[in-house]
Amino acid sequence: MQTLNRVALLPLVLLIAGATSSITMVAAAGRPTTSSGAVNQGPVVTSTENGEDSLAPKAVEIGRVFGFPITNSMLVSWIAALGIIGFAQLATRNMRQVPGSAQNFLEWLVESLYSFLEGILGPHLVKRTFWFFATVFIFVLGANWFGLIPGAGVIGWGHVTAKGFHVDQPFFRGANADVNMTMAMALIFFACWLFWAVRENGPLGFLKELFAPKGESTGPLKVVLTLVFFAVGCLEIVSILFRPVSLSFRLYGNTFAGENMLDAMSNVFPGLGWLLPVPFYFMELLVGVIQALVFMLLTAVFTLLICPTEKETETVSA
Repeated sequence: MQTLNRVALLPLVLLIAGATSSITMVAAAGRPTTSSGAVNQGPVVTSTENGEDSLAPKAVEIGRVFGFPITNSMLVSWIAALGIIGFAQLATRNMRQVPGSAQNFLEWLVESLYSFLEGILGPHLVKRTFWFFATVFIFVLGANWFGLIPGAGVIGWGHVTAKGFHVDQPFFRGANADVNMTMAMALIFFACWLFWAVRENGPLGFLKELFAPKGESTGPLKVVLTLVFFAVGCLEIVSILFRPVSLSFRLYGNTFAGENMLDAMSNVFPGLGWLLPVPFYFMELLVGVIQALVFMLLTAVFTLLICPTEKETETVSA
């Protein structure tokens, strides 16, 4: 069993982080600016009906480099990406027959993911797409767990209140709690999905997969089925176009809700703010795994639905 392909891992992780940066910069370009040229962030903390503060739904800009906006979620995504890349390089630097702890863990993780995806996609398709699905799973999981490290969301600029020091602009925010990150990953998958679909089916086969009638029919029934499947294909196009939106908001909503829950538990009883969130931290560790698995599975199933499997290829050939 081959180990993780570092050549494929590094560019994809950097591509995801870079795409997030591009989307963030485009979003910032549309915001109003102050007289000094700085982007007007607006309120970074929202208030509930009871007057209590809650987490803002958008990331906070913490600085600019050559006019390029840097948000706290973007910083976390870069740290998570560098951590994954560094671990992969460390684990595979000196490959040995008797693996060390790091190499053994990475091989176990990759082999487990490969076997799991092979059972869904089949031997042929998993060889061509495994690099993407494995990287997405590892990156989403790492980004989710990094956002749970103590200090994320509570270190930054703020002000003193009657209840103590309140952070208005945290330096760190969960990477997937920013819709720019999840949308970037969804758009990258959409581009890969389109490439895989055309490569596996061919341009004409791709259109047939969407619009052509299925099964054998003749006469008037064939005409009716052709019209029905063409209408179904048009609806499928709409569904396909909405997949990046559903993928991105599903992951963003669950991650952001988890951060809000931890923040709420910390503020229920200020004196016990260090204790009450502990059980929920363990729950969020599990949620991080589930969300990474769900994102990987949904993208894999979407790919399977458009790409023919070995059994379908053999049936057509016969």
